[in-house]
Amino acid sequence: MFVVHQCCMDKKWAYLLGRLAIGLSFFGHGLVRLPKLAGFSHWMVGQFSRSYLPDALVVPFSYILPFAELIAGLMILMGLFTRQGLLLAGAVSLMLIFGTTLIENWEALPSQLIHVAFLSVLLVYLPYNSYAVDQIIKK
Repeated sequence: MFVVHQCCMDKKWAYLLGRLAIGLSFFGHGLVRLPKLAGFSHWMVGQFSRSYLPDALVVPFSYILPFAELIAGLMILMGLFTRQGLLLAGAVSLMLIFGTTLIENWEALPSQLIHVAFLSVLLVYLPYNSYAVDQIIKK
């Protein structure tokens, strides 16, 4: 008879909690921005008006960002292509960190770094991603 150790089960539950938390953060960021996409883009262009980035880069990024956040968040929440979702969220986070430093918004930086730390830990412990659509697809 196969006995599952409590420690292993706890690691799987801990992974699920962490995955759901970061997934909800990305999903929520994208979800609330979609209905006000033009306003969000206008706000972002204003934020970067004194940076080195030209509007020709900021405008498309501001329209793509909410979709990227929503898609990464949904992938992470569902545990569907989890690795790719975590990497997408990481790439988005790195771009946000770059932009944040360009406009010297130092107050936003800790939150973004925490997101990257969460994503990094989830990537390292991906073998504990047991409660996920990825596991159903594997079978």
